[in-house]
Amino acid sequence: MKTFVVKKKNLKNNWYIINAKNQILGRLSTEIAKRLIGKHKTEYTTNLDNGDYIIVLNAKKIIVTGNKKNNKIYYKHTGYIGGIKKKFFKEMLLYYPEKIIQNAVKGMLPKNILGKKMLTKLKIFSGNKHNHNAQKPKIINI
Repeated sequence: MKTFVVKKKNLKNNWYIINAKNQILGRLSTEIAKRLIGKHKTEYTTNLDNGDYIIVLNAKKIIVTGNKKNNKIYYKHTGYIGGIKKKFFKEMLLYYPEKIIQNAVKGMLPKNILGKKMLTKLKIFSGNKHNHNAQKPKIINI
């Protein structure tokens, strides 16, 4: 009996669109991470990047459960002494809605070179329009 191992040249990456309007952040992020890694495919291999490209629309209309809208904090450090900055979820939703989804998905990907490569296949837009029509993406309902 032989074990089938997928080769890099045999990989095919598809493009998908996900609408984030009225979606819960954590549940949406796990679905996106699963598709970026490629775990939804039968030919999943841990050492290859066989995930798909994901386009996320309406990032500014994402929701969170509980009181996270007021209590969730995003930290950033400038690199200088005492340079820690913090922003609440409400502020991030106003100014950087793409960063909210990107941070959530980044935490669910592998922490290595392969994970960074997978994150580049995530395209997030705060509105309804995107510039990837040439790839003919398919719509996923979550």
